[in-house]
Amino acid sequence: MRKRLRVITLGCSKNTVDTEHLLAQLPADAFEIVDGDEPVDSLLLNTCGFIGDAKEESVNAILAAVEAKKRGEAGEIVVFGCLSQRYPDELRAEIPEVDAWYGARDLTPLLRHFGVVPGPFVKRRLSEAKGYAYLKISEGCDRRCSYCAIPLIRGAHRSVPMEKLVAEAESLVLRGVRELILIAQDTTYYGLDLYHRRALGELIGRLSAIPGLVWIRIHYSYPEGFPEDVLEAMANNPKVCKYLDIPLQHIADPVLERMRRHVDGAWTRALIARLRREVPGVALRTTLIVGHPGETPEAFEELLDFVREARFERLGAFMYSEEEGTWGAEHFADDVPPATKQERLDTLMELQREISLSCNQARVGTEALVMVDGFTAEHVAVCRSEFESPEVDGEILVSGVAPSVQVGDMIRVRIVVAEEYDLVAQAI
Repeated sequence: MRKRLRVITLGCSKNTVDTEHLLAQLPADAFEIVDGDEPVDSLLLNTCGFIGDAKEESVNAILAAVEAKKRGEAGEIVVFGCLSQRYPDELRAEIPEVDAWYGARDLTPLLRHFGVVPGPFVKRRLSEAKGYAYLKISEGCDRRCSYCAIPLIRGAHRSVPMEKLVAEAESLVLRGVRELILIAQDTTYYGLDLYHRRALGELIGRLSAIPGLVWIRIHYSYPEGFPEDVLEAMANNPKVCKYLDIPLQHIADPVLERMRRHVDGAWTRALIARLRREVPGVALRTTLIVGHPGETPEAFEELLDFVREARFERLGAFMYSEEEGTWGAEHFADDVPPATKQERLDTLMELQREISLSCNQARVGTEALVMVDGFTAEHVAVCRSEFESPEVDGEILVSGVAPSVQVGDMIRVRIVVAEEYDLVAQAI
């Protein structure tokens, strides 16, 4: 009898990769992975503990699992990931119904819990059939930004050896993956520990040599020390998307200093101008924090002015969440009222909505190569171009797609309608 196992993954794409590595280690003749709601022998939760909302979501998921266990729908509950890495003792005391707790760094002990002797973490059991997959190139972070708990949870920066990443990428491409999205806590830091140099550009070069791989997308790039050869790859390598996810967090010097970001506003503006100049047509995605301790009305107005100037094609924003154990929580009072944080977030996102619509309108009438991510009930293809990343950006909804087109296929389209975040197109 195979053991029936259901896995619930919360949080970011890095957690998704951890789950996929874990599931690939489980022998198919001993485990059946169950996706529905039917009873299982083990219910496994991969949790997030980054900020308040994510922690609340993870705790609620654990409590829901406890209720399922009480109803006889799960034989055991096993929790791992960032939340249990950060609060192991508190969780054990508060939720004793959970049978086993493991942290984000405990994949090997977790496999042993299931009676599996771990092998090399190269193979993946993809969560669903898509044309893209995430490739986690490093773990942990050495940056120590004042607001961030990731180093407390994930530990110091550790690059994955290049040979292992290439082997993993080749395996993914053989299974139909055409786009690799490079992720880490900081992708531009890749290689400093193993090779004593920034090696992201070299890694990109080796990945782009894989036959069948169409796109390489870069996420989570720290602005300080951005590698020159990565800029060159974005400009000249046809497999590297003209797209960059580069979280900037703020622009006002006093706030950046309190955040311990090691750059100032003038440096940041110069970097954005350089990216626009050296990679013509690049789509930039950034993340900003409002309501950080010490963010005055003047600092917030400077942030709005910067967003107007930079005209980011993609932008996400969060309200500051004080996280215990971080440098900021120990040194600064959380002095911006919640209502003010919410007001600033709403104002910023309304501004970005207008910018996003304007950027989309400029694309009407143009043609694009897109990847098919799925279909609506009316057989409208849900797609993306090199300028959209899955799950976080808008979509291109394409009509007139041939019945033979499948998820993961690449097709050419003409954009005909612009909405605030999505685009409408016709297949060519």
